[in-house]
Order: sequence, then structure tokens, then C-alpha cells
Amino acid sequence: MMKDIAFSDNLISQDIEVGETVGNVFAEDAKMSMRNVNVYYGEKQAINNVSLDLARNQVTALIGPSGCGKSTFLRCLNRMNDTIPICRVTGDLLLESEDIYAKNLDPVLLRARVGMVFQKPNPFPKSIYENVAYGPKIHGLAANKAELDEIVINSLQRAGLFQEVKDRLDAPGTGLSGGQQQRLCIARTIAVSPEIILMDEPASALDPIATAVIEELIDELKEKYTIAIVTHSMQQAARVSQTTAYFHMGQLVEMGKTEQIFTNPQHTLTENYITGRFG
Repeated sequence: MMKDIAFSDNLISQDIEVGETVGNVFAEDAKMSMRNVNVYYGEKQAINNVSLDLARNQVTALIGPSGCGKSTFLRCLNRMNDTIPICRVTGDLLLESEDIYAKNLDPVLLRARVGMVFQKPNPFPKSIYENVAYGPKIHGLAANKAELDEIVINSLQRAGLFQEVKDRLDAPGTGLSGGQQQRLCIARTIAVSPEIILMDEPASALDPIATAVIEELIDELKEKYTIAIVTHSMQQAARVSQTTAYFHMGQLVEMGKTEQIFTNPQHTLTENYITGRFG
């Protein structure tokens, strides 16, 4: 398939063939495996035959130009696309050995196992405490108030927020700063003990200081969770991830160790994006 690329720096257009994915898409210890995934919005195909693994307890960064399909692909991993009536997903998506698109699998329970942190912080219009307690309550993870308190405190501690809010847990979550709200949303996600955390540009709306805090948190969280992050910041991808996947026009162009992708990309499209020739 031939693609027309308009380079932003010199307005030169050239045709480059995407072809087969370059690099290693497989992980020795895969927490999640996707094979031949296609996504359609009505008649329009948004994701074309993508296969990749998410390695256990590693951070995988999904990068590429706006509209390349990386967020659409991320949303497949906890069936968020189910909420779009015209969206159709084909292929095999396995959480370890379990088909996450099996008809008898409850998407609500899946989203507890595969949590999502969105681009814009979206705390509930509830107290800080109730934001974190909400998931454990509806999933029956606490038998009593003491257990619920422990989950809330532990989640806030893991999200690096507890020391900042411990004296005002009854205050509205919406009253926190942007960076604090995002960490509250991360605490809310991990409160239900997920296996995987999906992050869709979690720091794009934050200032540099808050972004640095989130990046440090991601590095700590990978010790317990498998993480996939969509980011437009190549610097952020280089800092937080161990593996990077480059998407272009709905296809997975290249995947490999982050250091290799950023220092020695194998595909011309990847090299052009990394070096700023388009994006």
C-alpha cells in the first residue's frame, strides 16, 4: 500500500510503502497478545492487521502522527470501542490465554482488569475518598469500612498522592490541581487491582512539573502492572517505556526496544517521524 506523506519541514511529498511490520512484535513473557487486529468505523478501516504483544511488567509506548490509529488501538484492549455503535473489531485479543472479545465475557469486569487513564483528568463529582472507593464498592472488593479505607489509602499512596490529600479526603476531587486530578484518576484505576493499565496521553494537559511526577509514577507502577501508553511526546516515550511501537495510517510500522527505535530505526517512515521530517 502506498501512502502520500507531506513533510512539515520542507513541504516535500513522497510515497513510502508501509509493507510488513519491521522489528519484533512478540514478547517472551506476554501479558496481552493481539493478532491480526482490524478496526472499522462503519465502512472505514481505522486499524489494519496489527499484531503485537504487551510484555509483562513493562511499559509499551504507542507513538505516531495524529490520526494514525494508536488511541483507537489502545481502546480495543479493554473494549472501550464497544461504546461506539458503528465500530467493529476483528482479530484475536488475548489477556494471557483469555479471549477478551468472547461473548460470555463481561466488558465491565474486563475494564476492572484492564484499566484506562484518559488524556484529560476526569474525577467523579465526589470526594477524593469516594473517587477511589467507587470501584472497590461496585466490585465488592471490601467486606467492611476498614478494608475499604485500606484500599483507598494504599491506592492513593501508590499514585503518589496520599501525603498531599490525607487531611482532606472529604474534599471534592474536582478541586485538586490538574496533576493531582490525574494521579487521583490513576489511584481510582489501581484501586480495583487491574492487571494492565492503559494510558492515553496522560500528561498532555499537564505542566512540566506535573508531567515529571506522572512519569516517575509510571516507572514505579510497572513493577506491579503492565502498562501501555499513547503519547505524542517522543521524549516522554523514550523516558518511560521499554518497548515502542510506531503507528502510521492505521498500520503498525515498526516495534522494538525503545532505545533501538529512537537511535537506529529500521523503517524509513519511523526514521522520518523520529527525526521530525513529518508528524
